[in-house]
Amino acid sequence: MSKIQIMDHPLIQHKINYIRREEVGSKEFREIVSEIASLMCYEASRDLKLQDVTIKTPICEMTGKELSGKKMAVVPILRAGLGMVDGILRMIPAAKVGHIGLYRDPDTFQPVEYYCKLPADCSEREVFVVDPMLATGGSSVAAIQMLKDKGVKNIRFLCIIAAPEGVERMKNEHPDVALYIGALDDHLNEHKYIVPGLGDAGDRIFGTR
Repeated sequence: MSKIQIMDHPLIQHKINYIRREEVGSKEFREIVSEIASLMCYEASRDLKLQDVTIKTPICEMTGKELSGKKMAVVPILRAGLGMVDGILRMIPAAKVGHIGLYRDPDTFQPVEYYCKLPADCSEREVFVVDPMLATGGSSVAAIQMLKDKGVKNIRFLCIIAAPEGVERMKNEHPDVALYIGALDDHLNEHKYIVPGLGDAGDRIFGTR
């Protein structure tokens, strides 16, 4: 059964609503997407396990807490996913970064792979797959399957905006992957864009059309 968390934090909701506006330019859009990714990472990492560790402060020795278990990796789905990487690395600077390149065929709307480069020990890490938009779910489903085929077992998926169609597909095809969603929108239009959405996230991050 998929774990699905829709972010209800006021800062996340405020920032998502702001970048939906068509007049927001690429520089500001890019900066706020990174901020949203940091806030989402904070929420998505809430259940990471801790272990006791003994340290010495300037005053005395004490037992504190630090992350235990698996190390982490961030894997953006190119190209729009790149906009979320720096925000997550600000929270988890030791995480390694992999990349998966997929594009959506304009006729079939199916994902086509063109690039995959992952950390050598990716199968031993807790992997955060990131993409600002979860529309049809085709790219995210394919990317996660690529990771599973390479032995990755611990996967979380973070997106800023999702359509119900994409969420349903992820639930059906990868029920073991936890989904962290900034905002769940209404539906997909005939061009498979999320409504109301925010347009093409990649174009708005990189200033392309």
